[in-house]
Amino acid sequence: MNNSPLLALSPLDGRYAAKLAEIRPIMSEMGYMQRRVQVEVTWLMALSQIGLKECPSLSAPTKEFLLGLYSQFSIEDALSIKEIEKTTNHDVKAVEYWIKRQFKAEHLSDAIKQELARIEEMVHFSMTSEDINNTSHALQIQAARQDVVLPFVDAVIRKMTELSQEYAEVPMLSRTHGQTATPTSVGKEIANFVVRLKNARSRIVAIPLMAKMNGAVGNYNAQLAAYPDVNWESIARSVVESPVYQEGDALDQHFGLGLCFQPYSTQIESHDYMAEFFDAITRMNVILIDWCRDIWGYISLGYFKQRLKEGEIGSSTMPHKVNPIDFENAEGNLGLANAMLKHMSEKLPISRFQRDLTDSTVIRNIGVGLGYSVLAYQSLLTGLSKLEINKVKLAEDLDGAWEVLAEPIQTVMRRYGVSGAYESLKELTRGRTVKQEDLAKLIQSLEIPESEKERLLQLRPDNYLGMASTLAKRAG
Repeated sequence: MNNSPLLALSPLDGRYAAKLAEIRPIMSEMGYMQRRVQVEVTWLMALSQIGLKECPSLSAPTKEFLLGLYSQFSIEDALSIKEIEKTTNHDVKAVEYWIKRQFKAEHLSDAIKQELARIEEMVHFSMTSEDINNTSHALQIQAARQDVVLPFVDAVIRKMTELSQEYAEVPMLSRTHGQTATPTSVGKEIANFVVRLKNARSRIVAIPLMAKMNGAVGNYNAQLAAYPDVNWESIARSVVESPVYQEGDALDQHFGLGLCFQPYSTQIESHDYMAEFFDAITRMNVILIDWCRDIWGYISLGYFKQRLKEGEIGSSTMPHKVNPIDFENAEGNLGLANAMLKHMSEKLPISRFQRDLTDSTVIRNIGVGLGYSVLAYQSLLTGLSKLEINKVKLAEDLDGAWEVLAEPIQTVMRRYGVSGAYESLKELTRGRTVKQEDLAKLIQSLEIPESEKERLLQLRPDNYLGMASTLAKRAG
């Protein structure tokens, strides 16, 4: 079969495959298999440490071998599991059988083989498939969040923070309703997004990643049937919450999955935390869509230019075009990501009675939702790196909008009790072209202190910025 990216159904694995190399090993089916092996091995090692006669403690070499089953998991291993699945027609059982086959590997010493033979039937002991699956998904999300999503989000926030600081004092005409409005600074408008993104990031980080290991319907039925005197809830909590093995750790300690324990469930973990996580990513993406549209508009107004890329073509017929394609690409992919993430956040927490299978096919698309998000973040970073401010255009627009000073003039007039202040400025400015001399004439005629007249006469659209620069700098 031809595996060319040109034949991929999804552009994530076709046109954009190279851009998603970091998330693919985590969220692919191979990544899912690797986490399943990790969970099975972690559970087996925990059983060997609780004093069960049928599952004695293991030697250091045997523990190293077991840990290596997932730490050194390869594409060949994944293909072997898929081959077993052709017979079992059950993906979790295929993982169990693959692990047991590894116990008989020729390269193992007789001593290790003997240890493994004694505990072979404890592989997947008392577990239901969802005990393995839900923990595996949580491990995938944990890795994707920490190793891929947050680094890209942080890079976007960092770049936008740099721009907000660099342009903190550069004046810009606001555009409320798309019309000229009270001046601000370029940096302050970027800072608005920086603060929103930082808040959104904190919500993503704060969501606990839950996992359960409590049997077919969440009551430890099978475990207690086999060993009624064992505190299975305590063991399950320890496996879920204990730290993950790191290379160099002492092999006599208890290893776990580094997640948060879910004590109540049906056959499946409720997926409420997943919905919260997807919603948090969606909130982040909505803010970025807002930014993409704003920066697109500022580029259209000429407030920003884009650095040229050698050899790049903007239009097949119009050679002069330098289109804001990176922000358009980001906006489109953020929308695709949110469509997928919203569906999952609404569907996954719903399951008929103790379990139905509608979540199984949906949950396999987590990588798609996150993949489109990561793709969008990369486009944003590319677009941000091309931006160049156009101070000449900014100054021209400000100098052509003296009418925006109607706001401070009428506000000072009201302070000093001048009757009809708002109405007077409305009559002078609304829908009209206003010049500096028109405002100066009005100011000179006002019955307000001379010092206030002088202060108003010093105002220009490019220095009527309030706290804009201070707020921009503070956001950094």
